[in-house]
Parts: sequence; C-alpha cells; structure tokens
Amino acid sequence: MKNLNNLLQGVNVLPTSIVLPAEIENLNIDSRNQNINSLYAAMPGTKFDGHEFIDQAISNGAVAILCQKIPEKTTPGISYIKVDDITHSLGTICGHFYDHPDKKMEIVGVTGTNGKTTVATLLFQLFSSMSHKCGLISTVEYKIGHETFPSTHTTPDVISVYRLLHAMAEADCQYCFMEVSSHAAHQNRIAGIQFTGGIFTNITHDHLDYHKTFDAYLKAKKSFFDILPSSAFALTNRDEKSGMVMLQNTKATKYTYSLHGSGDFNCKIIEGDFNGTLIKIDNKEMWVSLVGEFNAYNIAAVYGAAFILTSGSDEIGVKISALPRVNGRFESIPGPNSTTAIVDYAHTPDALENVLDTINKIRSRGEKLITVVGCGGNRDEFKRPLMAKIAAQLSDKVILTSDNPRFEEPETILDQMQAGVEAQNYKKMLRITDRKEAIRTAIMLAEPGDVILVAGKGHENYQEIKGVKHPFDDKLIITETFKNQG
Repeated sequence: MKNLNNLLQGVNVLPTSIVLPAEIENLNIDSRNQNINSLYAAMPGTKFDGHEFIDQAISNGAVAILCQKIPEKTTPGISYIKVDDITHSLGTICGHFYDHPDKKMEIVGVTGTNGKTTVATLLFQLFSSMSHKCGLISTVEYKIGHETFPSTHTTPDVISVYRLLHAMAEADCQYCFMEVSSHAAHQNRIAGIQFTGGIFTNITHDHLDYHKTFDAYLKAKKSFFDILPSSAFALTNRDEKSGMVMLQNTKATKYTYSLHGSGDFNCKIIEGDFNGTLIKIDNKEMWVSLVGEFNAYNIAAVYGAAFILTSGSDEIGVKISALPRVNGRFESIPGPNSTTAIVDYAHTPDALENVLDTINKIRSRGEKLITVVGCGGNRDEFKRPLMAKIAAQLSDKVILTSDNPRFEEPETILDQMQAGVEAQNYKKMLRITDRKEAIRTAIMLAEPGDVILVAGKGHENYQEIKGVKHPFDDKLIITETFKNQG
C-alpha cells in the first residue's frame, strides 16, 4: 500500500486536479478488474478510450483516477489526477509503486523487426549459464529465474512490465533481458525504466497497419535509443542501413557489430549446415547451434552485449557455444528418408527471405525445398503479396495456407498473397486453406532428402480464428505426420 501523494512525486499534476488523501493498494488500466483502493489509469487507446469507463472503475473500487480530462460529473471522495500524458505519468507512478526495480538490476532492451526474441532469449540463457539469476520478457514467454509464465504481448502494458520487474527484483535477479516492440516504444509501455543497455537488430517493413508509414515505424524504434541515459550502452547492427540512425541522438555509449564491415564486434561465418554454424568473433572460433547469416548477426549482438556487461569475460565464447536453439526459430525436425522439416517464426518478408536463403545455401542441388506459408489476419496487408512472391521465387514448391486469420476470411488473405506470385511461378503454387492439411501435403510431396519449411507460427501453439484460440502446433503436426510415414 502506497500513499497517493508519494506516488505523484515527479508527476506534472495539472491545477484542476482533485487530489485527496488516499492509500493505494494496486494500479490498473482495466476498469473491469478493479480492487478496493486502486488507482485507475484512463488510458486512451486505438479502439477504446479509458475515460469512458471511469464510472465503472469507481464502482469496482477505484479511489483515484489518472486522466487527461476530468469528467463533468465527479464522484465525492474520489481523486481525479489530471495530467498532459497518462502513459508517461503512469511510468513515474509505477516506479514509485513498485519500488524502482530498474535500480536493483541490469535491464537490457532489444528492439528491431526480426531477431528480438532470439537475442533476448540467448542473453537470458547465456547469463543464466554464467551463474547469474535472470529475468526474461519476450514474445514466447516471461521468465523469473527458473519460473516460466505465459507471454501475453511482446512487451506487455507498463503496469505489467513494472510488476514483472518488481517480481524479478524480489527474486534477486541481477539481469533482465526484454524485447522492446515498436508498439511498446510508441505507447510508452517502458516509460520511466532506466535501461542499462539497448540493442538494435534490424528493421524491415512490418506493423504498417499500426504505424501507417515506414518512417513512423523507424522513429518508434529509434525513440527507445533516444531515452537511454548516458550510463547505458547502445549496440547497433552496423551492416543494417538504419543501424547508425538509431544512435544519432542517444546519450548512451555507442557500440556496433558487423559481419561485412568494421564494427566494435566483428563476426565471420566459416562454415555451416542444418545442425549449426562455425563462426569467428574477434578472432575466437566457436561452433553455435544456430543456423544462417541472420542468426550469426544475432550471435554477434549477444556476444557484444555480453562483452560490454561483463567487461570482456573469458567465459563468453565457451558459454555461447553451448547455447541451445530458441523455440520456434529455425528448429529442424528430422523425418524419414533423410527429409528435414524446419519450423520458423518468420512472418515478415525479410525474415522469410533470410530463412529461405539459408536453406538454399545449405541444401544440395538435388534436394527440393517445399515451403508452407501464410499471413496473419487483421495485420499489415502490405506484406502479404511480398511473402508469397518471395516464397515462390526461392522454393521448388510453395503451399499458401492460413496463419491466424483472426477476424478476416482466410480465402481473402490467400487471394492477396496469391496476387504477389509471378506468372512463371504459378506452377509451383498450391492453395490449401486448412493449415494442418497443408503441412501434411508438403510432407507427402517430399522425396528422400527434401527440405520442408513451415513458416510463420514458430513457437505458437494455437490458431486464432474469430476471436478464439484453437490448439494448433506446427511442430506437433509435423512430428505426428513423420511418425505415420515411418
């Protein structure tokens, strides 16, 4: 329980506010879930405005309302705290309420279109293997030491972020590695958090359904580095054309990593196959279980961040070599007759192209590549024809199918995808709306030694249709189909 006046320290409370003595037991942004003596933040949203639910929040126990406009009719005994920016103010309040957990551990944020989950997860695994207690906030899962919790968002809302960080601090975590999505940066879900460091992976077209323009998407990513303090580090991909843009206005100490240029941390691929890659970083050779150039970039980012955080510990190279692959990221599943299925979360044109290029570099000339791919509903439509075009160009056979259609009609999504397939590649293409049937068909078409890529869902174990998440696991379906073949 915290005193309301103490929670408002550092918040620009506007003069028309009504602030009464109160003890606050919890914070909430959902008017339906209030408990006694709570502070309700009336968050403006893309679909709903929290100000419309202030009365509901009060009826459910809220005693303080954080808002940008005070209702015409107020309730006696209730505090109405008017501010210019709720999201920024809520970050300050969360810091006070949760006893500033960011000051009790090292917090490293990872942003970019692709690679966030891999880099954050590998850093968590690496530092855990070096006997540090760590926390993880990622698309796949949240972790506090050995405890695992289901993930709701790549970066959850600001109260949930602080609640997780507080739990990590209470568990004596020394490090937290977290993904920072463009939505999170734009919506101030990380407001008030003092990061130890930030890592940039890459940026390609994605989330334009939300950001509308690529420039706005780029600025959202960059805003994360703009808020880093001078005590932090900012590590960027020097080979990425927007990599140095991220560092333009940051106060943090700047570092770069590279595969093809000259960075502070330089990585070279020596050789690789479907089982892993031999790389050299700063003249140190190491075999890693991850595959492909895009993963070499991820390893370089992990190595660079670990080097900075540990002042160049000799353990880093050895520990990186022992790291397992990340769930749903280029996971290979051996099948009968030397066939191989690969499951990957690739759901952007760039990510899909990277995975296909990697497979094509590794497979021998006589082996076919069969790709199963779909695009999610109620998301960026711009990438749908691009995804299908890339898949058809770089595969011997492509099957267009469903991938979380949500509230859209699957056939409409497939029509938009098919529009991107060039005429000369029509003969390579099949349309099978049922994703399970599409995966089974791909495996049935495979001959000895062929490679099957199932892209888009990766770690997800559900198919979202009309607001309902139905159990669905690409890996399970592949494994069962292989077993039936055998």
